[in-house]
Formats: sequence, C-alpha cells, structure tokens
Amino acid sequence: MTHPKVLNPTQLLDNVQDHWAQQIIGSLNDYDIKIAKLLGEFVWHSHPDTDELFLILTGTLKIKLRDREVTLKSGEIFVVPKGIEHLPVAEEEVGVLLLEPKGVVNTGDAETDRRVDPRPMDGL
Repeated sequence: MTHPKVLNPTQLLDNVQDHWAQQIIGSLNDYDIKIAKLLGEFVWHSHPDTDELFLILTGTLKIKLRDREVTLKSGEIFVVPKGIEHLPVAEEEVGVLLLEPKGVVNTGDAETDRRVDPRPMDGL
C-alpha cells in the first residue's frame, strides 16, 4: 500500500519539459490524474468512450468545438463530452490538469504523429 501524498500540480509543471506530453501524477479509482504543458494548436479529435475534464492551472486555453469556441482561464474547468470533436489551442504556454480513464491517449480517435502515451511522472 502506498502512502498518500500532498501534491501541488502547478508546482509539478516545473518538471514537465515537452508540450502536449501528459504526465500521470496520481489516480482516482479507474481514472488517471494528469498534467501537461500546452503550446500552439493541437489536432481535431474526440474521445468516443469518455468525457475529458480540463482544469486550467496556468494561462488561457481555447477549446474549439465544431459549433463554438470556449476560452478557459486559470482556475476554470471545462468538460468535453464524449464523442465531441475538439481542438485545444494555447497561444501562450498553458498548464493543465486532466482527469480521464486509465489508458486514454491525448489524440483520442485521431490518427496522428502527435500521439504521446501518458506516463507516470518521475519521482512520484
């Protein structure tokens, strides 16, 4: 049994080097708690089997949907419902916390070289 730790996801972002590469900092039942740094435009994609929660830790993130655009600032949460195509865009670096079922990859159903499998953060 592991001992629970107090974590500060905003501080843990200092250890993240690559943009769009999600790092697992914990788990909650069958869900991974991930952090990532985002910069630039990602790819249009959806997650057919799961919702995706974005909690903005630093910066401002735009999430384009096919029918509208959502702008999220630090401290705000947005849930993209399963099956909804979305395109995250970070004009400046953004720190984000994501909550997704274990095994979900960053590109969802999109076939692209931008896919990076989430990995546990070193030292946790």
